[in-house]
Amino acid sequence: MVEMSVAGIALDASSRSPIVLLRDPSRRRQVPIWIDQSQAHNIMAGLNGTPQPRPLSHDLMAALLEAGGLQLERVIIHAIEDSTFRAVLRLRHEQDEDQPAAREATESESEEECLAEIDARPSDAIALAIRTGSSIWMLEEVVAEASIAVDAEADAEDQDEFRRFLDQVSPAALVRHLESRDSADPNDATNDSPNV
Repeated sequence: MVEMSVAGIALDASSRSPIVLLRDPSRRRQVPIWIDQSQAHNIMAGLNGTPQPRPLSHDLMAALLEAGGLQLERVIIHAIEDSTFRAVLRLRHEQDEDQPAAREATESESEEECLAEIDARPSDAIALAIRTGSSIWMLEEVVAEASIAVDAEADAEDQDEFRRFLDQVSPAALVRHLESRDSADPNDATNDSPNV
C-alpha cells in the first residue's frame, strides 16, 4: 500500500467537474478522482480549516466517531470497479490509556479485536480523514492503474516562469498582445468571408 496525500482540488478542463488529486510520497504520481461540487466544498473546507456556522456532514461524522469512542485509523482506497473508486474506513476503538489491558495480545489479535472496516465513497473518506488527521492509503495496483505522471521540478519551473512573465508584463501590454494575435490569426473566418 502507498500512503497518499491530498495535493488539492482541480477542475476538469472539458466537463468543469471538480477532481480531488491524491499524490504519492515520491511526488511523481497523482491519482485524480472525479467528485461533485458539494464533495469538493467539503474537502476544501477541511483542507483550509474554514470554520463553518453549522457543522458540515463530515464534521458531524468526526464528532460521532469521537462520541462513540472510535478513531479513524486510516482510509484505504482499494479498488476501481466500472470506473468507480472503492474505499473503506478502518476504525479502531479508542483505548483508555489509564486502564491497563485485561490481557496481553499480539498485534494481529489486537487488530482483529479492535478494527472495523466500513464501506465509503472515496470523497467522503478523504473529507473525514482530513478532519480527523488520519492517513489515506491506496493499494499499489490502484495507484499503478489510475495515476498520472507528475514532474514536480518541471511544474515548479513552469510556475516560476509564469510568475516572472506576469511580473514583467503590464495589463495593457497583455491586452495589446492578445488583440494583435487575434487579428493576425489566419484561421479567423471574419477575415476570409466574401462580400455578398
